[in-house]
Amino acid sequence: MLAAKGGLSPFCAVVIPWLQPSLADAIQSLTMSIDETRAALRDCKRIVVKIGSRALCAEGGRFVQVAEQVATQVRAGRKVVLVSSGAVAVGRERLGLAERPKKIALLQAAAATGQSLLMRAYEDAFEARGLHIAQVLLTHDVMSDRERYLNARQAIDELLRLGVVPIINENDTVSIDELRFGDNDQLAAMVCTLIGADLLVLLSDVSGILDDQAERISLVRAVEDIERFIRPPDDDMGLGGMQSKVEAARRATLHGLPVAIGPAASANFLDALMRGDDVGTLLLPHGSPLPSRKHWIAYTLKPRGRIMVDAGARRALEKRNSSLLPAGVVSVAGTFGVGDAVSIVAEDGTELARGLARYAADEVRLLAGGHSQQIVERIGSHAGDEIVHRDDIVLTKKGG
Repeated sequence: MLAAKGGLSPFCAVVIPWLQPSLADAIQSLTMSIDETRAALRDCKRIVVKIGSRALCAEGGRFVQVAEQVATQVRAGRKVVLVSSGAVAVGRERLGLAERPKKIALLQAAAATGQSLLMRAYEDAFEARGLHIAQVLLTHDVMSDRERYLNARQAIDELLRLGVVPIINENDTVSIDELRFGDNDQLAAMVCTLIGADLLVLLSDVSGILDDQAERISLVRAVEDIERFIRPPDDDMGLGGMQSKVEAARRATLHGLPVAIGPAASANFLDALMRGDDVGTLLLPHGSPLPSRKHWIAYTLKPRGRIMVDAGARRALEKRNSSLLPAGVVSVAGTFGVGDAVSIVAEDGTELARGLARYAADEVRLLAGGHSQQIVERIGSHAGDEIVHRDDIVLTKKGG
């Protein structure tokens, strides 16, 4: 259930690993009010703040406003990483383009043109507040390759240790489909895992998530409760919109993080949020957090192919947490290798899970519908009885 205007919310230590141990112990057997729940945000030490193109570029640009709010948190002893869109939007204006480019080369040109302008504006705003910034451009392969992932984490950790504010953006100049995050809301959720954040803040052009009466929802316990209120964006300034923010929030809450969505137009939203005031929409961690490895499989890796399974295999996956065996495979789409991420779908096309394949796509096609005892006979080798082992499977339907 969601709580829009007050009430009580179970908020126990087993569901909120981001709380300090002493506070978690104090409330382990208690029920916290909304005010107490929000007050717990004061203990957050590492924050990822994301602002999108629409919110950043409104009113002539909100660089100074963002810098002031981040500087306030840094002065309070918190580490802040800023994930910022805007390069394409700023570059598009400089190049005189009437709409967001659809041609990849032109999109990349706009990003390249806008990126230096974006960072110059941030540099001026943060320098006036005594803070240095650093530009960090990422592509999806950095997050999916362990060595690059660790290198990125170490670099960002060092920047934070030095008191520098990292400003992260997708490297749109070189990104192609297989290297893209999708949008910066999803990137921000991944950055939380990368840096070990304990709070994700998504700045928007509205006061928070609004219900069907256009009233702000204060507290959300499960993302599924508010999906019906989400509307698509009504312009082409950026890629995201509230739908993207809610999806990013779902991913973060499944990893045990609280997520706040609030107004970029407010000059003191971040400060008010960290004081525990009732501002924006706070989405609570939902259920038991996914282990880091399974969260990585489900929400960082990009599936290289799709395996369709029959009704029996679906029941085994959803009800018994079973491995995927050859007998349950109906068909295979795409080209993937051993160890690649795959999407496991039902016969109606609904995605059920994601996992790591033990066999390549061509081998799975040969094994489809057969028994595990026939693996060597059909492909001449044996890497296990399972197409995808249960330890490498994460249910994704309904966030499962």
